[in-house]
Amino acid sequence: MKKKSSFSTQGHRADIGELSIQRLLPNRYANAVGPFVFLDHIIPTIQTKVNKEGTGAHPHRGIATLTYILNGEDEHFDSAGNYAMVHSGGVQWMKAGNGIIHDETLNYDAETDSRLVHAFQFWINLPAAIKAQPPAYLAIQAHEVPYKVLPDNKGWIKVVAGSFQELSSPIPNYSQQFLYHIHLAPGADFTVDFTGEVEVAACLPTLPALLNDEPFNAGDFIEFSRQEGSIQLRNENKEACDILLFGGEHYKEAIIAEGPFVMNSKLDIAAAYRDFYNGSYGTIDYKKQRLAAG
Repeated sequence: MKKKSSFSTQGHRADIGELSIQRLLPNRYANAVGPFVFLDHIIPTIQTKVNKEGTGAHPHRGIATLTYILNGEDEHFDSAGNYAMVHSGGVQWMKAGNGIIHDETLNYDAETDSRLVHAFQFWINLPAAIKAQPPAYLAIQAHEVPYKVLPDNKGWIKVVAGSFQELSSPIPNYSQQFLYHIHLAPGADFTVDFTGEVEVAACLPTLPALLNDEPFNAGDFIEFSRQEGSIQLRNENKEACDILLFGGEHYKEAIIAEGPFVMNSKLDIAAAYRDFYNGSYGTIDYKKQRLAAG
């Protein structure tokens, strides 16, 4: 049985500096899909000016951030001393845990001739028992993202988070979660089966596609029903098409989100702000981190 779509939306603009951003989650219909409570689509842009300032140092608590860079290079700094530059096709993952300050600088990839910048940033809500753990960080380059060619050379699938068949992402799972990047050749189709109660959404980064025989537009965010069933992806374009599928098990604890913090109660939010203003999250030493990386 094919899953029915529940709604589709293109979100709203939430630009940061020179980055053109479409905020897809939360939206007017949903606050979360599985453990995912936030999604920004950094719209494909030809960059003419290098961003040297980043997005600005800011705190997080109670979540893990996941930045998937389709095109460009993403420089990460945080107050736990982590630093890395991840290039096109790679992933920056950071568990904020009990509090951290971080910053990211997204520019075109100096390792290629292209000035194209294109990325997604997700926030993954952590279970209450994990929110108090120390921060953690992973820099995953493109060749480290699990990948395989689809049957009959229809395209390929990358497992950015979670697992699919024999593929498993290096990103930790604190609850059932998945994030798949599926690339379909012109005229190709591919079907993914889901068990009951799994929350699933799709995003079409650049081109329209048919999802379970229903047409959707480029830029659409689509959520599906929570009954057991399949999602058939079909590309009727004259060029290859990309589709993101993500979700997981329903988050059963209370979700209280305010600014950069996602906790389980108003009291937890107040404590997150108190600790931040008390300086408990530390500071970023940009120069030292760049020098240490060589």
